[in-house]
Amino acid sequence: MSRLSLDTARRREVWERMDQTRADLLEEKLSHLERVTDDLSDIVARQSDQIDLLERRIAMLMLREAEREADQPGAIPLADQKPPHW
Repeated sequence: MSRLSLDTARRREVWERMDQTRADLLEEKLSHLERVTDDLSDIVARQSDQIDLLERRIAMLMLREAEREADQPGAIPLADQKPPHW
């Protein structure tokens, strides 16, 4: 083999190694991003469940307070009262 052929073969080998290294790095980053995406998806799902629960509790408390206000004869509903500083 001539020197030119050896240099070309070496360059090709270096490029192939660089391509493989780059592919390995990209695969590693993709794997990390998939894991992070799955983790974030789990967090969002859990938060959605918590928000649903809190919305139900708020609705229940608002109903309970409305019933309490309705049971007091002659009382002005809290929503219609002026704040004390007026």
